[in-house]
Amino acid sequence: MPHDHPHSHGHDHHHHDHDHHHHHHGHNHAGADHLHSHVHGASDAERSDELQALATSFIDGFRSAEDKTSYLRLAGVPFHQAGSDGLVQHLVDAKIVSNWQIGTASPAFASRELVYMPFPGSMVSDRETMTFTYVSLTERLDMDLIDILTNRLKTGDIAE
Repeated sequence: MPHDHPHSHGHDHHHHDHDHHHHHHGHNHAGADHLHSHVHGASDAERSDELQALATSFIDGFRSAEDKTSYLRLAGVPFHQAGSDGLVQHLVDAKIVSNWQIGTASPAFASRELVYMPFPGSMVSDRETMTFTYVSLTERLDMDLIDILTNRLKTGDIAE
């Protein structure tokens, strides 16, 4: 899915579903030439674009991997983690969701109605999010791939 229509949006996306933690990030997917790492010292926008590019390649690789468990192991996705109550949480589910932004809705001045602007077809953009679900006897945690990549980049597990 090539994404060669750069644009920016100055608004939040609020998607409500049953998951506890659902983090959605920008729509700008950089090309493969942007996958080199320059996360340290980069601006927030550059870091966000780079993380989105890494997430996009990760999702593409996961989709095409014959052995998805080995793919996750090689990528360093944790299969277990400590829950807030001290019990071990186990990775039980991975979900990929496609979203298409069709327009924007933002508060209007002195009105309870939203200002709605549908996008022309050429501006409708898609992005995919991947969520990993961890469970213990007492807790469920839905962790976004972007958060896992961010944690890995902070701890220096991904080669510079």
